[in-house]
Amino acid sequence: EAGDALAKHAATLYQAAAGAIETCGNNARAAANALREADEARRRAVEQLERAPYLYRQARWLTDRFPDAELRDVEGLVKLVDRSEIAANDWSLTPGRYVGVAAQADDDVDFAQTLRAIHEELDELNAEAVTLAATISKNFEEIGSWETTANVPD
Repeated sequence: EAGDALAKHAATLYQAAAGAIETCGNNARAAANALREADEARRRAVEQLERAPYLYRQARWLTDRFPDAELRDVEGLVKLVDRSEIAANDWSLTPGRYVGVAAQADDDVDFAQTLRAIHEELDELNAEAVTLAATISKNFEEIGSWETTANVPD
């Protein structure tokens, strides 16, 4: 939840920066470059924030299976065996002979959270599309006024 809030703040900061850059408009190329850099920084920050829940789940998964931070038998994952057990299995090193198969539910996936993230990203992309369309329109207008003044004889 904190990651989501930070991602929303990053999007808000990006939109504020985009509006400020558009308002300035003195140097269109420099402003466009600054806008691209701000968007790239926002995108990288959001990607890192979106990875935090995944990393948390993975760390939690490990500590649940190895609470004492020591290697132990975990069905479907790992089993400590000695040479005599390997010899009894015809020297086969196929993991299934030793660890077995653990039933695994798909509760690591939070579909509601995933859909919220997709919806938020779509909102951001739509806002960016509107901003880019306005910038393109403004640039075309400036090109048109430049061509009109360039063709007028002195």
